[in-house]
Amino acid sequence: MIVDDEKNICELLKLYAEKEGYNAQAVYDGVSALKMFDEYQPDIVLLDIMLPLMDGWQVCREIRKKSGCPVIMLTAKGEVVDKVSGLDMGADDYIVKPFETKEIMARIKAILRRTLPDSYDSKTKALNFDKLSINLTNYELTVEGNKIDTPPKEFELIYYLASNPNKVFTRDVLLNKIWGYEYFGDSRTVDVHIKRLREKLEGVSDEWRLKTVWGVGYKFEVDKQL
Repeated sequence: MIVDDEKNICELLKLYAEKEGYNAQAVYDGVSALKMFDEYQPDIVLLDIMLPLMDGWQVCREIRKKSGCPVIMLTAKGEVVDKVSGLDMGADDYIVKPFETKEIMARIKAILRRTLPDSYDSKTKALNFDKLSINLTNYELTVEGNKIDTPPKEFELIYYLASNPNKVFTRDVLLNKIWGYEYFGDSRTVDVHIKRLREKLEGVSDEWRLKTVWGVGYKFEVDKQL
């Protein structure tokens, strides 16, 4: 689903998406975007920030209340604070206009490879630690028996770190491994996702923790593997 008030941009992106074999729908304001989201149930959303009736940040927030559908923010605003705001609200990626259409298509492919159910084996892929379960098959994060709403990129980040306990990864490596391409942004993306994960996982158990290794990166530290 493509959401942008500039119809020429919508048509261009729709054309390229369909050329890649996707079914694409376009809508031009925030209120209509939420209505179409419910009706269309897209696998991914390209979402402009500056929209009539309801801005992209509000739309993203509403989508996150009911779905883990990947969201790529499209905007003319390139300041770090705008990028962080979008990521804080649950966006999976952020592209600044003017952009290369091929770049957007590459990012869409990378995200869908990781989020569509048929891209995984039917065999359950789950990691279990004290009071924590990370199930890759259904993208379910469970803390103390309770399912925690987790956007796709946050989930993939904690799954990757927990799959490699006690191993330190730099931000650049995590960007490449999780986002699946050379990220045209900055390492703050990783920091924002780590921050959101910590809010959900901090203090849950003494046997594992999401740890910052200053000057290097991050690791999922485990005292006793179960």
